[in-house]
Amino acid sequence: MSNTPIELKGSSFTLSVVHLHDAQPEVIRQALQDKIAQAPAFLKNAPVVVNVASLDGSVNWKTLQQAVVSTGLRVVGISGCRDEALKKEIERAGLPLLSEGKEKLPRAATVTSPEPLAVTEPTAAAVTKTRLIDTPVRSGQRIYAPHCDLIVTNHVSAGAELIADGNIHIYGMMRGRALAGADGSRDAQIFCTNLVAELVSIAGEYWLSDQIPADYYGRAARLSLAGGALSVQPLN
Repeated sequence: MSNTPIELKGSSFTLSVVHLHDAQPEVIRQALQDKIAQAPAFLKNAPVVVNVASLDGSVNWKTLQQAVVSTGLRVVGISGCRDEALKKEIERAGLPLLSEGKEKLPRAATVTSPEPLAVTEPTAAAVTKTRLIDTPVRSGQRIYAPHCDLIVTNHVSAGAELIADGNIHIYGMMRGRALAGADGSRDAQIFCTNLVAELVSIAGEYWLSDQIPADYYGRAARLSLAGGALSVQPLN
């Protein structure tokens, strides 16, 4: 047991980033409520970073922050701020100003994960092993496969979450959320024998259930990135 009362360690977390393209609080509040209603298990009360890079002109940060918080989201930081006056206002609100790396992560009201600028771009070669799950993945369960692929040979319930730095394979009914390439690897793919997912994501690019093309919903499918966006094809 350590003699020191605390330890300071580096770690990484998957955070959604809300990219604001409008400075009207009521517009932002309604847009966020609509997104949360589409995937409440994924977004309700979620910690988020707010990106303000697209906002121009005068911004009332206090009312804007209140609009975001009123939806139940927890603001843990601000990114993309270049206006010095707005920076001071954000700092007075007690919120940290963050930097984002090159990689894009979930676009919800657009969503991504903040990363250190010095991080080197991950490659598929970093995946060296596989995590295998043979049992059903129940609602509320979260399974993470760091630095490897994840294979599930059973059903995944709604409200369950699969996360892998590599590929994800689901040999069963997929009703939950699957996030492949969580470390930013854009070569990752998702393979599923029955795609009825709440959310699918590769390196931060994602679809909610209603964005999955109807021809592939409930079918065997393979998802990958093409031209920087999600694409899907039959799983042969």
